[in-house]
Amino acid sequence: MKKVLFAVLVFAALVLSACGGGADAVATLAPVPADFAGQTNPLGADGSAAGAEVFTTNCESCHGPQGHGDGPAGAALDPAPKNLAELQATAGDDYLFWRISTGKEGTSMVAWKGVLTDEQIWQAVSFIRTLK
Repeated sequence: MKKVLFAVLVFAALVLSACGGGADAVATLAPVPADFAGQTNPLGADGSAAGAEVFTTNCESCHGPQGHGDGPAGAALDPAPKNLAELQATAGDDYLFWRISTGKEGTSMVAWKGVLTDEQIWQAVSFIRTLK
């Protein structure tokens, strides 16, 4: 009986893992490197107005006006740009600052460090926090 129950549980786990979550599933976030870990936005919500301008100028073409990953330039990208409205709900400030600063290998997300100042990146993080 125990063997049958074990086999059923293993089979159920395999079936559930094979189902995945489709494109809307939230993937596990990569660990933030030590250089960035624990950083918090020094601007808080106060930076969101300036961040809206940074986002519109530099991010909107791929991520879309509401950050849903549906910008006109993003339509041609593989993998598609992240839905920042969803990502911001689970990602810490340190993760967002890290990804914007250094980009993400294997995607079209470029490193903005050197193009944007740290303050502009934090402003973008403030704005991303307002996305729904």
